[in-house]
Amino acid sequence: SRKDASPESSYTASLLHKGIDKILKKLGEEATETVIAGKGGSCEELTYEAADLCYHLLVLLAARDVPANDVWKELQRRFGTSGIEEKASRTT
Repeated sequence: SRKDASPESSYTASLLHKGIDKILKKLGEEATETVIAGKGGSCEELTYEAADLCYHLLVLLAARDVPANDVWKELQRRFGTSGIEEKASRTT
């Protein structure tokens, strides 16, 4: 719903307005901060950074018109399958 909002009034809209490269930069920053928090931060810090990471991933998905539900469906498809088996089954 933020795609059509004013970039001046919505952080999400401002990211979408700035384009994929800006969104990817923020996603990378949040991934790094999550790794750092995971290594030595408190549980609260890790929770905060993980939320930021998930948020920026959702913005990327929206920018690329990939429904978040498609990601959940893919995770459900993989449920109960060994990660090693799942990766081996990929053709690309």
